[in-house]
Amino acid sequence: MTASERDSTIDQEHDDPATDPRANYDYSGKSVERPALVSDLEGLVDGEVRFDEYTRQLYATDASAYEVTPVGVVFPHDTADVSATVEYCAERKVPVLPRGGGTSLAGQAVNEAVVLDLARHMDGVIEIDSDARRARVQAGAVLADVNADLEPFGLKFAPDPAAGNRSVIGGAIGNNSTGAHSLKYGKTDAYVESCEVVLADGTVATFGEVTLTELRERADPTGDLRGRIHAEIARIVDEDAEAVEEAYPAMKRNVSGYNLNVLIEEAAEGSVNLARLLAGSEGTLAVVTEAEVSLEPVPETTSLAFLTYRSVDAAMEDMPHVLEHDASAVELIDDVLLDLARDTAEFAEVAGMLPDGTEAALLVEFYAETNAEGEQKVADLIDDRISKAGSGEYNTSAFAALEAHNDADRASFWKLRKAAMPILLGRTSDAKHISFIEDCAVPPEHLTEYVQSFREILAEHDTFASFYGHAGPGVLHVRPLINTKEPLEVEAMESIADAVTDLIVEYGGSVSGEHGDGRARTQWNRKLYGDGLWETFRSLKTAFDPDWLFNPGHVCGDVDMTENLRFDPDYEFDAGFDPVLEWDNENGFRGMAELCHGCGGCRGKQDTTGGMMCPTYRAANEEVLSTRGRANMLRQAMSGDLPEGEAFDVEFMHEVLDLCVGCKGCSHDCPSEVDMAKLKAEVTHEYHERHGSGLRDRLFANVDTFAALGSATAPLSNWLTSIPGSRRLMEATVGISRTRDLPTFERDTLQDWWATRGPRVSETDAARKALLFPDTFTNYVNPAIGKDAVRVLEAAGVHIDLAERTDSGRPAHSKGFLDQSRTTAAANVEALDPRIADGWDVVLVEPSDAVMFQSDYCDLLGGAADSLASNAYGVCEYLDMFQLDDAIDWTSPTSSEQLVYHGHCHQKSTKKDHHAVGVLRRAGYDVSPLDSGCCGMAGTFGYEAEHDSLSRAIGGILSDQVAEAPDGMVVAPGESCRSQLEDVAGEVEPPHPVEALAAVLD
Repeated sequence: MTASERDSTIDQEHDDPATDPRANYDYSGKSVERPALVSDLEGLVDGEVRFDEYTRQLYATDASAYEVTPVGVVFPHDTADVSATVEYCAERKVPVLPRGGGTSLAGQAVNEAVVLDLARHMDGVIEIDSDARRARVQAGAVLADVNADLEPFGLKFAPDPAAGNRSVIGGAIGNNSTGAHSLKYGKTDAYVESCEVVLADGTVATFGEVTLTELRERADPTGDLRGRIHAEIARIVDEDAEAVEEAYPAMKRNVSGYNLNVLIEEAAEGSVNLARLLAGSEGTLAVVTEAEVSLEPVPETTSLAFLTYRSVDAAMEDMPHVLEHDASAVELIDDVLLDLARDTAEFAEVAGMLPDGTEAALLVEFYAETNAEGEQKVADLIDDRISKAGSGEYNTSAFAALEAHNDADRASFWKLRKAAMPILLGRTSDAKHISFIEDCAVPPEHLTEYVQSFREILAEHDTFASFYGHAGPGVLHVRPLINTKEPLEVEAMESIADAVTDLIVEYGGSVSGEHGDGRARTQWNRKLYGDGLWETFRSLKTAFDPDWLFNPGHVCGDVDMTENLRFDPDYEFDAGFDPVLEWDNENGFRGMAELCHGCGGCRGKQDTTGGMMCPTYRAANEEVLSTRGRANMLRQAMSGDLPEGEAFDVEFMHEVLDLCVGCKGCSHDCPSEVDMAKLKAEVTHEYHERHGSGLRDRLFANVDTFAALGSATAPLSNWLTSIPGSRRLMEATVGISRTRDLPTFERDTLQDWWATRGPRVSETDAARKALLFPDTFTNYVNPAIGKDAVRVLEAAGVHIDLAERTDSGRPAHSKGFLDQSRTTAAANVEALDPRIADGWDVVLVEPSDAVMFQSDYCDLLGGAADSLASNAYGVCEYLDMFQLDDAIDWTSPTSSEQLVYHGHCHQKSTKKDHHAVGVLRRAGYDVSPLDSGCCGMAGTFGYEAEHDSLSRAIGGILSDQVAEAPDGMVVAPGESCRSQLEDVAGEVEPPHPVEALAAVLD
């Protein structure tokens, strides 16, 4: 049974292959000889068992700098599957690694082991007891999903790691996670009440609170596994308490080593919670399958202040005073990050809010019961730290402050704080900001000396880093710029870590205050805690895991931070072809192919957090269908991890790249801005060069020609596709899905209408003059939209002419025919540039065609496309950019005319989707924009028979969002989106926004 057959068999949500997004796709990867290990495990578990080459490569990386190919991957359905797998592997001495979202920054989620992916099936919220403020959840439940289920009760799981929309409860426990609000909530261990676990011999046990008497009664040093575990824990309590109290740093943000300090603190009260001992153990002691966690109430409101400083040192010196105000979060932004933010289009506006002279800022957040209370807390802070500065009562170093008390302002402040990730991780150079000392922690009162000494260490090694993050609890994120492809820089990496560890010990801190030990920091635990506790760690590990099979090498093992680097001195990259697109980033195509750092943002859940990416992953829950999966596989295929030329293999194209819908969501939402759509276009083009192309691809690439023919022969052309059996024949011969309604062609095109109608606003009286580009769909299928665009633009005082060409090149470009799309682009530039030079703008109705002009032409033609790219606009963008709609006398929509707006993914990727919302609102509509991603139709993708089920599954996500939106008429600018909404959501085909505007013209 193949992986896809197993998926459709076990996934009860998709009993009908026609509705299963995985049914027509085999995810099992390259076929290999099936060892007994695979066959045996398949007979033992209900979940999927995948030991193929592709799956192993997909799970070889996480969000860290490391790469280790696993033995294979098991996707357990339940605890029984986990138990069976662990027991089987224990008998054969095969290592096991539990894994959730793979968001670990220290490398603890990669190992040469059988990986248990608990996020695939074991992801449910089992029970919520709102009165007791408790919830029982499976280990693979995503934190954002859990909190979405808790929201109606006004409760939440309090730890809030930045990756909360894709990291899971089991990972939070394994890592002892926390987040920006640890000042208020602490770490995960404080909320773990009990855990169902699978022990090293496959035994299922429940760990929770026990009295010391019960602990000692259960202890049996020569008994079964549980008896030995209880005996070792009792021994630590009785014999090592003093050593633990002396060695562990006196600060709450410490996740290095095992959680012995919490064990000893609880023992002093007469009982211990064994589940909390698992917090921070990184899967080295047991596999957590379920957890009962305590919950916190969601705060009523928040208020923010931005305190600005002349230097980072000044901000650090002020920290103790700021902390006296009982903030929920205190976050640092340093000069390096501010300078980078000021130079980026995305964050320059937010950074520009800060007063001149700002070289560092503290974002200070307060929880409050009322807005008035929040405003008062901010006022008290500002009064304390700034207003009294000249009185001599305080020696303050903040020189200015900004306040935020509404959603928009709060979002802007947090946006600047969160700018660090996309800015620092967007480098396509060989040198990257590596996470290996990223979250060291020191008591806040030592931050000034710590930062100064840290910078001296970096300078000695000829590098630098930004210092930002959780200053309140003393955890600053620091990612030095390191090129691990160079041997000397790998040596420098270890030398920096060694020196910083000495610094940490000097100031009574921890080598990890947030992201754990893993491969990056395990080797420093001996220096941090001393030889005695190092041996205690190892003794505890042995009691739980006698053969050291659970995630071996981590926490108290022998992993070396300089080994198993994703990019090491032996790394080589060979694309195997000469890219044909323009790549203006450093290292070009290679730089983009190597850019993904593995944070897993593409695995985020759109139904709980919104956003654009990655629609295929969200629909099918398959790692290979995430941007991270595709990017890693492409890099591995070109760097020797896969056979030479694998990227252009038929199977690779089918399994890795084929289902990328080219929505461009990754170029917008990915913290590193990986542009998978562009990568796919390059590789697909080369694939065509090597293997040729199919009839359907050529048909879709030349759809403008066939649409012109269909229009010229309408209505005969429309009747032919309605003949009984014609659609089945079309699917069998060409591969166009018989379940999709095909477009119907209009005999009278937009160009025909314009030839007899002409402009109604004279050029001399016009506010502007614009060429309306009659794209394929608008010209041949729905000229009514083009006509409405003309009417609205003319109502705004625009002199209109119609361009003579109809093909933007988008269809050929989307199918990877880059020579053809370049030829089309060059022809359009040649035709339109002279008009632009004469003062004309170019306006397009279809969003994907507009973005083709604005963005993709630059990839095809370089600087030759600059003029057209700079003067091309979507129709609503055009109205909004030049405030042309101010001249229009709108009639008032009726009270029932409320709109739900779904923006096109290409416009969202280029940050242009908001224009339509603004114009519609000024026209009198009440508009609710959806935080939605790709509709799943994606041009011709949804028409392709083998993609129909996945396309509909993606469309189902959009359909659900529409169903949850306020009542109103849906509007969408993209033809693909409108047809998908009609098919999947059962809507009457929604209008284009310009049609809604035309409806309220006076």
